[in-house]
Amino acid sequence: MKVTYEPSSATLSQRWRFFNSRGGGSIGFQASEPTVRVLILASGGKDSSYATWWATLRGWDIAGMVTIRITGNDSMMFQVPSTALAGLQAASAGIPWLPIPIDGDEATEMDQLETALSSVVHGSGKHRSSTWSSSEKKDACWPKGWKWPSTLERLRASEPIDGLVVGALRSDYQKTRVERMCERLGIRSFTPVWHHDGSEHMRDLIAHGHKLILTSVTTDGLGEDWVGTHLDADRLQSLEQLAAEYRFNVDGEGGEYETAVLAAPWMKQSIVVNQTVHWTGRRGWVDIWNAALE
Repeated sequence: MKVTYEPSSATLSQRWRFFNSRGGGSIGFQASEPTVRVLILASGGKDSSYATWWATLRGWDIAGMVTIRITGNDSMMFQVPSTALAGLQAASAGIPWLPIPIDGDEATEMDQLETALSSVVHGSGKHRSSTWSSSEKKDACWPKGWKWPSTLERLRASEPIDGLVVGALRSDYQKTRVERMCERLGIRSFTPVWHHDGSEHMRDLIAHGHKLILTSVTTDGLGEDWVGTHLDADRLQSLEQLAAEYRFNVDGEGGEYETAVLAAPWMKQSIVVNQTVHWTGRRGWVDIWNAALE
């Protein structure tokens, strides 16, 4: 399914300043560029949201969003909390979703992802139903209490996939492993926000309408009042000041915090959540016990 977004001509030059900069697979926009079919590695967080927008603005065919659903306690590669929100994001945008349950074992998690994608990237050559089987719904690890979105389609790629778009910022560990996997699969890897300046990246997110909350904090300088907060321009200014004072990454790339995106320019509906804040005295997180499209 091709998702399109048409910004006004007055803002195109500003937005392409971001998208045409720096490396990691982000290449200059060409109006005559042929349609590229891609998958988005979507965590539900800020960086994969921006990566989705980047592919949308290029006019690419976003065949699906792929979300790693960690079934263990942690992962060296992938975001763990609130990743089911990516399913709601996909439903909002009308993009098929592919949740992949992975145990988070560092030695095997990339092999598990590659195996799951190998059955998708070459295309089936035929159109199949986008409805979900009971086993596929089980693989989604859908949170209890959340209403399953009736418009959510299951990814069943009928045509070959050209590339995987990933929101990696500065993790060489993540970028290198994804690139090697894509090479083995015979597709390209695109990392459009690679090595973008942290403050500029965060300002662009807010300025261009990505509505996000902090779902966890684990660093000195961010107290209980930051857990579950909606990050607007004023709060971002405070975050920048604290990052300078306490010497942490303003974009959270060092694991200082995790985010969830509730609205974005590529989404057609916002997500509303009900949450409970948990605080241990040094770190905190939100338990999102209900989430739905508005």
